[in-house]
Amino acid sequence: MKGKINKKASNSIKRQRQDKGTESSQGFTLRVIAHVHTDFPTKFGIPRQSGLIEDLKGFIVFEPEYRNLDALRGLENFSHIWLIWHFSETARKTWTPTVRPPRLGGNKRMGVFATRSPFRPNALGLSSVKLDAIEIHPDLGPVLHVSGIDMMDNTPIYDIKPYLPFTDSRPTAVGGFAELVKNYALEVEFPAKWLNLIPADRREALLEVLKQDPRPSYQQDPNRIYGLEFAGFDIRFTVCGSLLSVCEVVPRKK
Repeated sequence: MKGKINKKASNSIKRQRQDKGTESSQGFTLRVIAHVHTDFPTKFGIPRQSGLIEDLKGFIVFEPEYRNLDALRGLENFSHIWLIWHFSETARKTWTPTVRPPRLGGNKRMGVFATRSPFRPNALGLSSVKLDAIEIHPDLGPVLHVSGIDMMDNTPIYDIKPYLPFTDSRPTAVGGFAELVKNYALEVEFPAKWLNLIPADRREALLEVLKQDPRPSYQQDPNRIYGLEFAGFDIRFTVCGSLLSVCEVVPRKK
């Protein structure tokens, strides 16, 4: 990798740190502006990246302080938005410089900044989602309906920004080690008697979630029965080789 900081720049950085004293190590408080609501009550099964499954829907409800239509003026003209959010269920007080990406089998370590692991110095997530509609709800104010979601239900949102295709899209970008596993998918066997229990508008999204293989990559026991909570149902399945077989669907108690 080319690139080198020259001596002048290095000295400038040192002077800036000396001038600021301890200021550079002080944090600031992020304000939760909204929460997203999805069909995933737990982390298990959530797509590893946004946009992988366009049929996965969600909606964003703003906190009362931010239910101001003026803050969304012009957003209706954008097809996609960026969400900056909190890995609220995986936040840790400490961090490590390397992590084990699940798609690499959970055994190979990569630098945390070369991955999108939730176990980071700051547990921040970044997602690009499609903006389907802006609803004006009588009680909740403006509600954003989105698709291609990759977040757990009730995830805190810190910021929303418009997606700009002329600068945010990089068709010639290189995807590093992620390119090696981007086409990974399972074959899904979902008997009709179980599939028909799922609401029709959720079936395609669920099938795509299962194809992505919700399991941690290091779990390979063909006799183990996994449980995925989705849209009010417990989806139970086994995986043998590249075949995922749904063995039961149980409605969850409300």
